[in-house]
Amino acid sequence: MDVAELRHRAAANPADGLELTILMPCLNEAETIGACVAKAIGYLARSGVAGEVLIADNGSTDGSQAIAEGLGARVVAVPARGYGAALIAGIAAARGRFVIMGDSDDSYDFTALDPFVAKLREGYALVMGNRFLGGIKPGAMPPLHRYLGNPVLSTIGRVFFGGPVRDFHCGLRGFDRDAIRALDLRAPGMEFASEMVVKATVQGLRVTEVPTTLSPDGRSRPPHLRSWRDGWRHLRFLLVFCPRWLFLYPGTALFLAGLLAMALLLPGPLHLGGVTLDVHTLLYASGAMVMGFQAVQFWVFARIYGAQQGVVPEEKRLTAALERVGLEPALIVAALLVVAGFGLGVAAVVVWGAQSFGPLEGMGAMRVAIGSVTSMILGLQLAFGAFFVALLGMMRAGG
Repeated sequence: MDVAELRHRAAANPADGLELTILMPCLNEAETIGACVAKAIGYLARSGVAGEVLIADNGSTDGSQAIAEGLGARVVAVPARGYGAALIAGIAAARGRFVIMGDSDDSYDFTALDPFVAKLREGYALVMGNRFLGGIKPGAMPPLHRYLGNPVLSTIGRVFFGGPVRDFHCGLRGFDRDAIRALDLRAPGMEFASEMVVKATVQGLRVTEVPTTLSPDGRSRPPHLRSWRDGWRHLRFLLVFCPRWLFLYPGTALFLAGLLAMALLLPGPLHLGGVTLDVHTLLYASGAMVMGFQAVQFWVFARIYGAQQGVVPEEKRLTAALERVGLEPALIVAALLVVAGFGLGVAAVVVWGAQSFGPLEGMGAMRVAIGSVTSMILGLQLAFGAFFVALLGMMRAGG
């Protein structure tokens, strides 16, 4: 298959059923877009794969579009700015059954796509490149990214979501177009790279990695990527998409630690070697319980509302548990907590009255007061949270 025939097929009707779209996001890449398109066109010609080269242009003003079209690529204009926005539009416009996406800065080798195509033909829905396995050429990746950013974020992603991916942010990856479109990817920025891997893993798609190389990009200007800003956006996405690590686990730990300390300190001071823990520690224990309970409630809210909006997957066990419990039992428990707290408050007033409502001696009344306030706060939080969960349930039923 020669290049002229490839150009004809790339311009053909989508009904022709191309097997592969090689997709590149582009924003003012005139220095490198020509080399990338030429390599991709050459790969299709050499391999005999029926495909096209597609450029998702994000508003270039340096003539990148004309360069790409002159070499046989198809260009779609994407008004919405951002790496993710460009790729989402490009995936929607792709005519191939499979899509291999890669940056248009000449850092990835578009002549060596056979491992990606082979895995896609085996039935994998997402095939990630792994630069750490394939080789990172000198100067291709800043030390901050190579030794901190990528390893840390990739490890967090594997711990949070499981899956085999060890290079979450490799820009060269292949996927089944329809399977990835079904994930309803939304992130408009660089965090799109994480969103694709996370959602594919959560939804149980077949995911694998193949070695790939990374070369220094061929541009004379700095890259669009901003290390700290975009690193934070990736981390923020991982935390938001996995509320149990953001809310549930820290909240549960705080609540249980506070509860244990409260149980030990309510009767009186606790002596640990040469250290004495008293009412001041009890106050912090109370705060830990309240903050932990709030965090766990936010986990419940995030899972319910996030699932309704399609941002996070539904937690079926949580949904089933809330349906079994319902609003009224939660309100009963909340009322018991408030009543218990009020009773402790009355007891504290009695202790105060025994001292003629003057200055209190000792810490007994303070202990009772802290227990009283803690119980009432938890009761009110539980009641308000139960009503909010009921409201979310009504929104879900109405939706």
